[in-house]
Amino acid sequence: MEHLEIERKFLIRIPDAALLSRLPRSEIEQVYILSEEGIRERVRRRVFADGIVYTHTAKKRLSDLTRIEREEEIGEERYRELLGRADPSRRPVRKTRYIYEYEGQPFEIDLFPFWEDRAIMELELNDENEELRLPPGIGIIREVTSDGRYTNAAIAREIPRESI
Repeated sequence: MEHLEIERKFLIRIPDAALLSRLPRSEIEQVYILSEEGIRERVRRRVFADGIVYTHTAKKRLSDLTRIEREEEIGEERYRELLGRADPSRRPVRKTRYIYEYEGQPFEIDLFPFWEDRAIMELELNDENEELRLPPGIGIIREVTSDGRYTNAAIAREIPRESI
């Protein structure tokens, strides 16, 4: 199904373990696959407490905040087939995702195994001008929506190592 993905991203300090332990979580592995120019494709394996979901996603960038996204759930066999088109210039991205609901907005907090002091928090919006209410108690370092180094596709090539 195709829709507009409008998203803002923040580099944050890893939240307190007590907070994270209360949040729904999943383990994600995503692999970028070769695709036509201007389209970014990936397959994702997402492990929940009650099962595994495989998805195939294609995105086309419209602006720093907005992309056209087509995502479909697929079976394990199709997932393995698409892995055959893995982009050799990008490594798989592994992360633990926590969902933090605040004032009716679901924030996704992604912890990566290569960082000990930071994480990425994302929020999907309905409109680029939608009011943003950030959850208290989250140590925001800075917004990285417009910083291409912090897309998962870029992280699959090179991990940002800046000091915070």
